[in-house]
Amino acid sequence: MNTAAGRPVYLDYAASAPLEPRVAELMCACLRDPALQANPSAVHRPGRAAAAVVAQARARVAALIGAGPEAIVFTSGATESVNLAVLGTVRAAPAGRGHVVTARTEHRAGLEACRELERAGHPVTWLRPDAGGRISAAQVGAALRPDTALVSLMHANNELGVLTDLVAIGRACAERDVPLHVDAAQSAGRVPLDVRESGVALLSFCAHKLGGPKGIGALYLRRRPRPALRPLLFGGGQEGGLRPGTLATPLIAGFGLACEIAVGEIVKEEPRVRALRERLWAGLQPAAPVWRNGAAEPSVPGILNVCFPGIEGESLLFALDGQLAATSGSACSSASGEPSPVLTAIGRSELAAQASLRLSLGRHTTAAEVDAAAALLIAAVQRLRRAAPPGAIERIA
Repeated sequence: MNTAAGRPVYLDYAASAPLEPRVAELMCACLRDPALQANPSAVHRPGRAAAAVVAQARARVAALIGAGPEAIVFTSGATESVNLAVLGTVRAAPAGRGHVVTARTEHRAGLEACRELERAGHPVTWLRPDAGGRISAAQVGAALRPDTALVSLMHANNELGVLTDLVAIGRACAERDVPLHVDAAQSAGRVPLDVRESGVALLSFCAHKLGGPKGIGALYLRRRPRPALRPLLFGGGQEGGLRPGTLATPLIAGFGLACEIAVGEIVKEEPRVRALRERLWAGLQPAAPVWRNGAAEPSVPGILNVCFPGIEGESLLFALDGQLAATSGSACSSASGEPSPVLTAIGRSELAAQASLRLSLGRHTTAAEVDAAAALLIAAVQRLRRAAPPGAIERIA
C-alpha cells in the first residue's frame, strides 16, 4: 500500500522534510550562475552579486523568527548552532559563573554539549520533565543560581513534539539576568515564533526541517543586550567572527526561500497538519492497546509518538520497509539501539520505549497517506503480536 508513485508513505518530517521544489530550482540557478560562484566576502562585482543573494536570504531567515537580519549567524546546521550557543556562551562567561540548566529530554546536540561542559568541570542541572514531557518555568526558576551562565532548552521536543512555554521561561531567566538558549529546530516554520516576545537570547534552527537543504543552519544572537559568545572555530572574520569560513551561497539562498515559504504557509498548514495528526491517532485505535507518548497539547502539529505494547519499534519498521518511512525514537540517536532517553525520562519503561515509534507529518502529507499509514501499521502490529511470545503485551502494560 504505497503512494501512487510507488514510494513509501513518508512520515519522518521530524528527521528531515523533503526539499521544496522551488528551493531546489533556486539553488540550481545559483549553482549555474557564474557570478554567484564568487566569495560573498569579495569586493569585486561577482562577490557583490553573491553577497546580495546572501543578504536577501539572511533577511528571509530572520523574518521567520521575528528578528532583524543583523542577528543571524549562518552555521552548518542546528547541531553546530546548538554547540556554538552552549559551549560558546559558557566559555565566554566570567570566572565563577559556569553553571548550566538544561533538561534530560534535549536533543543529542544539547545533551552532548552539556556533558562536555560537565567533563570540563562546569556544573549542570538536569531538569526532569513531567509525564507529558513538559518543563515548567517554575522548575527553571528554582534551578537558577548566582553562578548560572545559561539555560538551554528545546522549544519543541524532537521525539514528542511537546512545546515549552518560552515566554514564561524567558521571563524567569530575564529576572535573574541569565541568557536563554532555545533549540528551535523542530518548531521554526511549524508554529509561529517571535524572539521579540519570548525573551530568548540565542536560538538555533536549520533549513532541512522546513523544506530547505541540509548543511545549513542559523544561530540567532540577540543584539541588545547581546550575550557574550566565544567562537568554536577560527579563521576568517565571517559572520562577525563567530563562524569563519566562506559562505555557501546556494545553501543560504535555499534556506532563505524555505523560510519565506514557511512564513507564507504557516497559518494554513499548522491546523491542517494538526488535524491530519489527530486523524492518524484515531486511525490507529484498532491496533489497541496503543498509547500516546507525551502531552497532546501544547505541541507542534506534526509529531505523534506512539507505543505498541508487545512488539519492538525496530521490528515494526523492518516489517514495513519499503511501505512506510518513520523512526523509532530520534533519527539522530536511534542507531545506538538503546531505549529513547526522552521516553524513559517521562516515565516509560525500557520495554515501552523500545515499542514506540515517532510518526511525523508535514507540508506534503495527505489524508490518503495518513489513512494508508494507519492501515499498514495496524496490519503489521497485529501480525507481529500474533508471532510474539505469550505475555509480551502484559510485560509492558
